[in-house]
Formats: sequence, structure tokens, C-alpha cells
Amino acid sequence: MGYRQTSSEKVATMNKLSESQLKRQDFVDNAIYELLHTLNPSQQEIEWDIEVIGGIRDVICHWLVERLAITDEMTFYPYMDTDS
Repeated sequence: MGYRQTSSEKVATMNKLSESQLKRQDFVDNAIYELLHTLNPSQQEIEWDIEVIGGIRDVICHWLVERLAITDEMTFYPYMDTDS
């Protein structure tokens, strides 16, 4: 059996997100943007605003990770751990 990196070692050696992690981020952000358009009862156009999308993403993440406990934060929306 070969050596397996611990999660902290993986973070320490990782200097960028993988292609699949970037695709996941794009998927989540685009899904939230589409949801805004779907739920918008007015004819007013909603511009792409990552601050708005990020705020909604944080609430969804809280519910999926903390309240429902069905996934972890990194799986829901991968990120770089800059505190290491």
C-alpha cells in the first residue's frame, strides 16, 4: 500500500484548484444565477453580481453543510485554504 497524503498535506501542496473544482464552482454560481432569474417575478433584468451570488451561496452552504449535514463545505463549493 502506497503513501497517502493527509488533507492538511494536500492543502499545503495545492497551489490552485483542480479543473473539476473550478467546474463545480462555476456550476454552483451559475445555478444560483439561474435560480434568481427563475424566481424573479418582474421583467427587470438581474445583472451578474458575485456579491449577491456569494451571499445566496453562503446561505445554501450553511443549510446543506450545517443544518442538513448532507455534504461538507469543500464538496459543495471547493476553495483554497489560505490559512495554512
